[in-house]
Amino acid sequence: MSSESEWTAPVVDRRENVPADTERESLDRYLDWHRETLLWKCGGLSGEQLASRPLGTTNLSLLGLLRHMALVERAWFRQRFAGDSELGLIYSTDENPDGDFDNGTAESAEADYGVYLAEVELARKAVAGRGLDELFPGRSRELTLRWLYLHMIEEYARHLGHADLLREAIDGARGD
Repeated sequence: MSSESEWTAPVVDRRENVPADTERESLDRYLDWHRETLLWKCGGLSGEQLASRPLGTTNLSLLGLLRHMALVERAWFRQRFAGDSELGLIYSTDENPDGDFDNGTAESAEADYGVYLAEVELARKAVAGRGLDELFPGRSRELTLRWLYLHMIEEYARHLGHADLLREAIDGARGD
């Protein structure tokens, strides 16, 4: 692992988000486009920049968003949908439920980036070959994998708006 002063988030070439032939392919592509967009927003920034909180009215950082989405990917795809009840939370605890947002540092940025990439890949594996109508238990009713895809797309869309503001405040970079 690099020291925090050396490591920089890789620059990601985001693919065009084009429609697919099937509903499942479309959902996969759209979710992956959102995942790539988060990485794209982080691309070229140092660990220090990723961990910075450039907006005085919030504790949000790009690193916090990466950590949060790693937690969300794990919780929804692996713990809830795949039913891996032995899998613990990452970053957050009962004592610090916002640890995903609060505890990322410039020194942890490279490792946290790697955790995010790993959780995305494990989420993909958790749903590989599974049907969109497959049910899993929700808090008050059963949910479908289709619902989960739509929920994750919504979750990313909300946080990508935050990422836009954070990135612009860090270095002025803008993009859609």
